[in-house]
Amino acid sequence: MTPDQLITFAAVAEHRNISRAAVALHLSQPAVSGQLRQLQDEFGEPLYQRDGRGVRLTPAGEQLASYATRLRDTWRQAHAYRDALRGMESGTLRVGASTTPASYLLPYLIAAFHRRYPDVTLHTTDGNTAEIVGALAALDIAMVEGPVGADLPPDTAVHSWRQDEIVAIMPRTHPLALAAGVGDATATATAGVAGGTGAAAGQIELAALGAHPLVLREAGSGVRQIVERAFARAGVPMRVALEIAGVEGVKEAVRAGMGIGFVSAMSMRHEGGALCLFSLSPEPLTRHFSILIPHASAPSRVVERFLALTADDAD
Repeated sequence: MTPDQLITFAAVAEHRNISRAAVALHLSQPAVSGQLRQLQDEFGEPLYQRDGRGVRLTPAGEQLASYATRLRDTWRQAHAYRDALRGMESGTLRVGASTTPASYLLPYLIAAFHRRYPDVTLHTTDGNTAEIVGALAALDIAMVEGPVGADLPPDTAVHSWRQDEIVAIMPRTHPLALAAGVGDATATATAGVAGGTGAAAGQIELAALGAHPLVLREAGSGVRQIVERAFARAGVPMRVALEIAGVEGVKEAVRAGMGIGFVSAMSMRHEGGALCLFSLSPEPLTRHFSILIPHASAPSRVVERFLALTADDAD
């Protein structure tokens, strides 16, 4: 039995899935499976069982998981302490980000950080808000959109970061766009008009959307949560025509005529003229991005530097 085997087992116990544990550990799936077999042979009885696409721990596995998790956390604290003492000559930073910041903010932050600290290796993980929160134990810092919930791992600090607006998007040929005077069947190839640079073409009442098919992000998306709450508060029914993963998936489905979608305004900064966007009224849908710091009682100097960079970016 080795510390690496126990740390691997702790990741499998946390994710209840060998493939996801392998991604979190930056190992191949066969490597994780091999360590699990060796550990199970050491104990001489089953520690887990296959359960559909995941795994279920046996009673012996649950008990071992508690020891393995404590070992992993102690190892991480020692690793963070070493990094803090060693300084910024080298190191590794594991950054997680939910869909919108991962696509439209993180690339610029990483580029700026790399210019300042070229010898630090960065690993990035993306997903929706729920997925990133669920992966916090394997991250050093994370950026998420919308509410983070109360079920954060112990020793996680939350820093408010930036504000964002959720807008409705539709083709310029949509009846609501034509009624608002911004739609034009001949304008689909025209760039630089309102909506093509992230600028709203105007406002539209939330109640007006209830009669039209909608395109929503997948369950767990921060955008979807905000949109669903807004419709519920307004008492407006939702005619969901399609659920699809990712911002670009929503935009492509809207271009294909599946319905009205909802995305971050910043995701429309480089769009052409085929789609137009509207702020929602009577109140725009705004949300905050947050920075999450797991293991906040012992952050590495690398984490502190990246956090400072995000603070500069928010100014």
